[in-house]
Amino acid sequence: MLDDTDRAILGELQRDARSSMTAIAEAVHVSRAGAHARIRRLTEAGVITGYTVRTDPVRLGHHASAYVTLAIEQATWQEVSARLRAIPEIEHMALVGGDFDVILLVRASDARDLRRIVLEDIQAIPSIRSTRTTLIFEDFALI
Repeated sequence: MLDDTDRAILGELQRDARSSMTAIAEAVHVSRAGAHARIRRLTEAGVITGYTVRTDPVRLGHHASAYVTLAIEQATWQEVSARLRAIPEIEHMALVGGDFDVILLVRASDARDLRRIVLEDIQAIPSIRSTRTTLIFEDFALI
């Protein structure tokens, strides 16, 4: 079970994973040793699974981004997910319930590259029945 202090520590790490242990401890009003012990416990429990860097897709040269939804043949998720993982322009993938089965976040250098990824890479997977592409005009990081 997570308490308010655990959640506060996670919030600090989500804002800046490079924060020092001292800065985290001060921000959540615990000792440095207490913050360290809680972070170790959260990591060992699998709550913290790693640390990452947030980047600006446009500054990385990704001037076209889209959410692509897929309808797939129901028994083929393992095969489809393996094939999708091999496409480097897919930044995020989720198996979902609703009007479609899978949602992808695709980052591309431009519209022509996005077209290639959707029409030649994604739609070439035999178990994908249909796709729908929604362009992203602007991204907003909420954390």
